[in-house]
Amino acid sequence: MGDLAQKPLLEKAPTTHAALLAWVEEVAELTQPDRIHWVDGSEEENIRLTGELVEAGTLQRLNQELFPNSFAAFSDPADVARVEEQTFICSEKERDAGFTNNWMAPAEMKEKLRTLFAGSMRGRTMYVIPFVMGHLDAEDPKFGVEITDSAYVVASMRIMARIGTEVLDRITATNAFFVPALHSLGAPLEAGQADVPWPCNPDKWIVHFPEERSIWSYGSGYGGNALLGKKCYALRIASVMARDEGWLAEHMLILKLTSPEQKKYYVSAAFPSACGKTNLALLDPTIEGWKVETLGDDITWMRFGKEGELRAVNPEAGLFGVAPGTGWGTNPNAMRAIAKGHSIFTNVALTDDGGVWWEGMTEEVPAHLTDWQGNSWTPDSDTPAAHPNSRFCTPIDQIDMLAEEYNNPDGVELSAILFGGRRKTTIPLVTEARSWSNGIFMGSTLSSETTAAAAGQVGVVRRDPMAMLPFIGYDAGDYLNHWVNLSAKANPERLPKIFLVNWFRRNADGGFAWPGFGDNARVLKWAIERLEGKADAVETPIGFVPTGDSIDLKGLDMTPAQVEEAVRVDPAEWATELASIEEWFANFGGSLPEALQSELAGLKSRLG
Repeated sequence: MGDLAQKPLLEKAPTTHAALLAWVEEVAELTQPDRIHWVDGSEEENIRLTGELVEAGTLQRLNQELFPNSFAAFSDPADVARVEEQTFICSEKERDAGFTNNWMAPAEMKEKLRTLFAGSMRGRTMYVIPFVMGHLDAEDPKFGVEITDSAYVVASMRIMARIGTEVLDRITATNAFFVPALHSLGAPLEAGQADVPWPCNPDKWIVHFPEERSIWSYGSGYGGNALLGKKCYALRIASVMARDEGWLAEHMLILKLTSPEQKKYYVSAAFPSACGKTNLALLDPTIEGWKVETLGDDITWMRFGKEGELRAVNPEAGLFGVAPGTGWGTNPNAMRAIAKGHSIFTNVALTDDGGVWWEGMTEEVPAHLTDWQGNSWTPDSDTPAAHPNSRFCTPIDQIDMLAEEYNNPDGVELSAILFGGRRKTTIPLVTEARSWSNGIFMGSTLSSETTAAAAGQVGVVRRDPMAMLPFIGYDAGDYLNHWVNLSAKANPERLPKIFLVNWFRRNADGGFAWPGFGDNARVLKWAIERLEGKADAVETPIGFVPTGDSIDLKGLDMTPAQVEEAVRVDPAEWATELASIEEWFANFGGSLPEALQSELAGLKSRLG
C-alpha cells in the first residue's frame, strides 16, 4: 500500500477524531490505495490537483483570458447523468424505502459493495474531504466526510461545498457526528497500467443507508453520483434527518424579491431538473422597480423559527447547472458568474480559441467547434455539440446578484413557495393554492415531462412530488405526511402561500403561451400582490388564477385575452388529469396522508 506501509495512518492524520480515523483506516484497508491525502481546501492544493488532472487528460485548461482558472472535462459517454435505476435506499425495512425507491436489505447490499470496493483504489490516491453543508456557524452544522479516489471530485467539491482544514478542525474540536460518504470510480490500476482520462466502471451503484446516515457510491465519476454532498447527502440523507429532527430538506431554489416600495420577500421554488430552476433563481426582471437577488438555485433546507415562521437556507456553496439553455439571452446573471472563471465545465463543446460553448449559450452558433466527444463539429452536424445534460460548476459567490442574506446561518423567512413542472397542456401558467393543505396537494401531484438530466426516455409525463421523486430518502407517503404534520409547528398567519406554475404551456398554435425567462417576474409580482391582497383572481376548481388584466403586461407584446388563455382550466383536460392523479395516489397504499385524499375528493367534486 505505498507510503501507508511506511507511515502509519494515525500518526500523520490532521485530526484526533476517533470515529473518523477508524473509518478512514477501515476504508484504506478495504480499497487498498497507494496513498492517502487529507484535503485542506487550499488554493495551493487546488492548483496542484487541477494541474495533475490536466496532465492525466481528465481536465483541459481553457483560454485564461476568456475563462480564468477554468477547465473542461469530458466524461465517458456511459457516465453522463444520474443513474436512478442504480440508486438505492437500503433502509432496515423495505416498507421504509417506499415505492419510489429501489431497495435491497442493508446486509446484502453491504456484502455486494464490499466485494466491489475491495482493492478498488489500488494504484490511486485516496482523498479524504471534510465538508459542511450549510454554514460552519449554523446552530446545528451538518458535517460530512467524502472519501474518493477522484481528484475531479475533490476539485468540484471545493466549488460546491465548504471543505478542508477549517471544517475538519471544527469536526475534531466538537467531536461532531459526520455523514461518511464513500466514493470510488471502481477503476483500480495495476502496476504499469496506463490510466484513461475518465476512469469509471460500467457497474454503478449509488447507495444510501438512512438509519446509519451513510452513503456508498461506486463506478461513476459524474456529478450527483460522485459529488456526494449534493443530491446524496443534501437531499436523500438530509430528508431522513429532517424527518427525524423536524425540518425539511427540499429540491428548491431561494430568491429574494424587492418591490418598488423596498419591501422584501423571499420565495422558494421546486422544479424538476432542467425545468428552469437556475433561470428563475438568477432572474433578471423585465418589470420596472422590481429587483431579484438569489440565495440558491437547487437545494433548500427549511426549519420553523422561534415565532412559527418557515425559514430557508441554501446548504451549497456553488452552482452545478445544466449548461444547454443557459445563455446571454436567457440567463445573463449565470453567464456573468461563469465568465469570472474558477469553473469546471463537463461535457460542453470547445471553441477554436480555447473557450466553451453549448446550445443556447449565444444566438450565433460558432462555425466550428470540437464537440463533447472530441469530434469536429459544425452547425450542419447531426448531433448536439454539447451533451444535453452538460454542466457548469461555478462558485456561488461569483453571482453579482447574490443576496447578502445568503451568508446568514439562520436563513430567511419564506413568503411563498412555488411548485412547477414542464407541461404542454392542462396546468395553468400560475395557480394559487386554496390553502396550505391544498398547496401540499399541488406539490404531491406535481408532474413534468422528463428531460436529459436523468438517464432514460425523454418527454414522458411523470409525477414528481415536490420535484423530489429521485431524492426522497424514505417512503414517499411518510414524506408527504411529514409535510402535513410539520405545519402543526407553524404560526398559521406566517405560513408561506403556495402557488403552482407552468412556464411551458403551449397555445393552440403550438407556441409557448408565456414568454418566460425575465418575464416570469410578472408572475412573481402577481403572487406577491395576492399575498398583499392587491391582485385580482378567478376562483377555479383547482385554485385561484389571475384575471386577464391582473398580471402586469406593460412593455410586453401580450394581451389580457392571451393571459386568460394561458391560465384557462379545461374541464376535459382535467378529467384526464384527475384519472392520472388517482392512478398516482394508488401507488401510496395506506401511507397516503388523509389530508391529501380529502383534497383529491374536494377537487373531484368541484370539477364534477
